[in-house]
Amino acid sequence: MPRKRGRQTSSGRHTALDELSFSVSHMECFLWEGHYAQRLSSSPPIFLAAIMQHLTAKVLELAGNEAQNSSQRHITPELVGMAVHHNALFSGSFGMTTISLVAPAWH
Repeated sequence: MPRKRGRQTSSGRHTALDELSFSVSHMECFLWEGHYAQRLSSSPPIFLAAIMQHLTAKVLELAGNEAQNSSQRHITPELVGMAVHHNALFSGSFGMTTISLVAPAWH
């Protein structure tokens, strides 16, 4: 049986940090550098890393769907832009943000 990676608590369960791909320490540095609060507990960097991971996964999933619909095998920046533009939630959040320097052909 292969050994599982990551930290375990004393009870043998995995912690929430094991599931994150984004660096919690980087998020903590960003929060400190932004001077968003005088004091910072350990929870906000973990929460921010989890949100960043979820948003990235959702955008890549939508871009993958766009790639399948246009019969392409790779996700390109243009497809990410199209995915964000076609999703109501993301298009409202990102607004006029430029994702790719190449203007995608909107269908």
